[in-house]
Amino acid sequence: MASSSIRLIKKYPNRRLYDTRTSAYITLADVKQLVLDNEVFKVADAKTDEDLTRSILLQIILEEEAGGSPLFSAQMLSQIIRFYGDAMQGMMGAYLEKTMQAFLEIQGKFQEQSKAFYDGRGLPTNPELWTQFMQVQAPMVQGMMSHYIDQSKNLFVQMQEQMQQQARTMFQGFPFGGMPGMPGGSGAGVPPQTPEPPAAPAAQARSEAPDEPAPARTSTRQRK
Repeated sequence: MASSSIRLIKKYPNRRLYDTRTSAYITLADVKQLVLDNEVFKVADAKTDEDLTRSILLQIILEEEAGGSPLFSAQMLSQIIRFYGDAMQGMMGAYLEKTMQAFLEIQGKFQEQSKAFYDGRGLPTNPELWTQFMQVQAPMVQGMMSHYIDQSKNLFVQMQEQMQQQARTMFQGFPFGGMPGMPGGSGAGVPPQTPEPPAAPAAQARSEAPDEPAPARTSTRQRK
């Protein structure tokens, strides 16, 4: 999409937001309405031209979460925080984004099919009635999402196993002593054993053995 079609909103040092399309100052609630209207926009610093879109969207989410009907539980937020700095951070972000896209596709198809069925019977389709309808159908939608999440979980586990197998194949030629699952590994938690010196030959062992005292001779007088 061309940059000229993106709605530019400038943020000034006094924290005021200026809509360059309407040449007027707007509030955070106005930016939220742009999101609901599927408007493509960008929030930039008025001086440095730094992209501030994400920070503005996070502010909107923070206000919505504090408004009484939070979308994220404390456990979910804690799990998201733990992924920052983790090796799986990039993969987790892409996974959440794809999951959200899949949810929106399921929601759109469900609404289209339901509207086509109920509109044929002459029922009204105003937003309030559709909200009530979706609340009634919530258990079915949750069942569909649970099935999708289970499938997604299985695919994720399979992908993880494939990555581990590829890692073992890639590093099997490296001398990683002591690594479990690797060729030549001594097992987890087992210290490497010190090899014993080879046994000396019998002749050499006899020559190297200390001299033993010769057995005492019995005198003839004692024998008599």
